[in-house]
Amino acid sequence: MTSPPTTDDHDAVDILISDHREIEAVLVELATRQGTPEHRRRLADVVIAELVRHSVAEEAYVYPIARKVLPDGNEIADREIEEHADAGRTMKELESTDASDPRFDELLAHLTSTVRHHVTEEEKELFPRLRAATAREELVEIAARVTAIKEIGPTRPHPRSPEHPPANKLLAPGIGLVDRLRDALSGRPTSMDELRDKR
Repeated sequence: MTSPPTTDDHDAVDILISDHREIEAVLVELATRQGTPEHRRRLADVVIAELVRHSVAEEAYVYPIARKVLPDGNEIADREIEEHADAGRTMKELESTDASDPRFDELLAHLTSTVRHHVTEEEKELFPRLRAATAREELVEIAARVTAIKEIGPTRPHPRSPEHPPANKLLAPGIGLVDRLRDALSGRPTSMDELRDKR
């Protein structure tokens, strides 16, 4: 996959749209049902990790801006967070389902549908409105924070963890550290680069 945009010349929206493209590419590969169950498990682990990091970044930095600058920002942010929660519950189930189990593809189909609906809403409604209502400098500044929290935040779904600042910002690094230790000990890939390295 391509490298995400750097924060030097891109804003938070650019980074999140890049995430959407990377996640979609993995979902498309999973939908082909090609490869061994082990390979599909690793792909699912990567998509889960990417989605968790993406969700944490949006909840910590993007939705608070929406609440501040958009007249209906609270409603939009609450709806997006509920969609994250739905995806999180599905990811939690998917995480513990063997790729050879028929339930794996059912959960994956539900997750894919939820993610695609969410992406469409954000890219057609939320992101253009945020760009129109927020100074570019602020969105560029937020890009650095989005990138930073994605690097230290969780890689596994934690449906009961806080979804609103400041608690989510405070707890994300600790939860992320535990997740990354578990990933390293188990050999679980959390990015397409790691997956390619293991081939």
